[in-house]
Amino acid sequence: MATTAGTSITPASGPAFVLLGTVQTALIFTLTSLTVPLPRIGRELVLGRDDLVLLSAAYGLAFSGLLLLGGRVADRFGGRRGLTAGLLVFTAASLAPLLLPGPGTLLAARFAQGAGAALTAPAAMAVLRAALPDTAAYGRAMATWGGLSVLGATTGNLLSGVVSALTSWRLTFAVPVAVGSLALVLAPRLLPATPAFAGRSLDLLGASLATAGITLVSYGLVLTDSHPWGTRSVLAPLLTGAALLAAFLVTEHRAHDPLLPLGFLRDDRRTLALTAIGLTAAGVATTFILLSLHLQQDRGWSELRTSAAFVPFAVALIGSGQTTGPLIARYGAPAVTACGLALSATGLALLALTGLAPHSPYAYGLLPGLLMLPAGAAAGFAGAAVLATDGVEPRETGLAGGVMNTAMELGPTVVLAALLTLGSDTTSLAATAVAFAAVALLHTRIKQRTYSPRELSP
Repeated sequence: MATTAGTSITPASGPAFVLLGTVQTALIFTLTSLTVPLPRIGRELVLGRDDLVLLSAAYGLAFSGLLLLGGRVADRFGGRRGLTAGLLVFTAASLAPLLLPGPGTLLAARFAQGAGAALTAPAAMAVLRAALPDTAAYGRAMATWGGLSVLGATTGNLLSGVVSALTSWRLTFAVPVAVGSLALVLAPRLLPATPAFAGRSLDLLGASLATAGITLVSYGLVLTDSHPWGTRSVLAPLLTGAALLAAFLVTEHRAHDPLLPLGFLRDDRRTLALTAIGLTAAGVATTFILLSLHLQQDRGWSELRTSAAFVPFAVALIGSGQTTGPLIARYGAPAVTACGLALSATGLALLALTGLAPHSPYAYGLLPGLLMLPAGAAAGFAGAAVLATDGVEPRETGLAGGVMNTAMELGPTVVLAALLTLGSDTTSLAATAVAFAAVALLHTRIKQRTYSPRELSP
């Protein structure tokens, strides 16, 4: 039996899972790969604060805005076809900054990377469903899949700082190029053919409204980092995006074959799981951003030393991922999600109380929170991923992947924008801890799923 991060899968599906999991990790790695070296990029390319904000957000804007369409493309044309198309765009866009070094090319490449990722991520989940037709095996795989995104975000932050300090930040683009190229070569050999539900339409009107609405709202929230909430620069995209999303909901209610069937979100378990996914992604992103700025600006640490400070974070994340699958099988996804979120809340509270103090020692000021947060986040994210995809029909696997990744992308944007209004970094971490605790409490009220002996066996 092949085992990956605590999840047992059959030998036939093992290589497919490893390949798809590597692709998913690379997609989220690329999302965070410019976070630490962003100040260096601004100095080298002579970019102002607004330019850096847009550069930092470009990937996420395209990714989140196009995910629903990407999910439907995977369902309509088949997951492997959607995966191949997305990888081609993603890999080509990642290669551009290595060949053409200008700031315009870099910005365009980040948008194109996000578009390719939006096609790739939901398609990868559709292919995974075809590789694991057994419901129990698919559920166990999703327990690992949920942790891959947090691992990718952590690796992106860590590796980008090391690469930027020792060589050049541009070499971080070599990672998605290598992974994308390898996946394109191996996909026809390792991945199963996936069904194409040709009777489904793409709902282009709904796709246009959703893409424009999500992108504009996200962009407006991103701008709150450098502009007050009441300014025209922020209100114009926010209000326009909100109006487009309202029109999207009306259109979906009337559409014969909607891009996002509204009944898909009426399942309380799924809605709460998506909330947990968005919040977990936001908690990890918030911690990295606030602590990276604190260590470099307030304590004068270098990029390399800052990245090294997060190594225990990655170790705890991987260690928790190794145990989460069996825990979900034994105790149920709601219980594991609740416990994971509660542990993350405790870690965030510790960071708020001691981690940001000017002279707080690393060993007992920062480290306890940097261990508890990722351990809880890995468990919470994995359990929520199982809940979000439980009971999804094969013909809607791409849709489920699109919705889940949309929650993961929008979570950090919404939460970070909200936290900016609080002013204090300590208050921001404390407020995030309270949100984690509240969502954890809600998960304790979800009815536990009963597992068969077969599902409990490795």
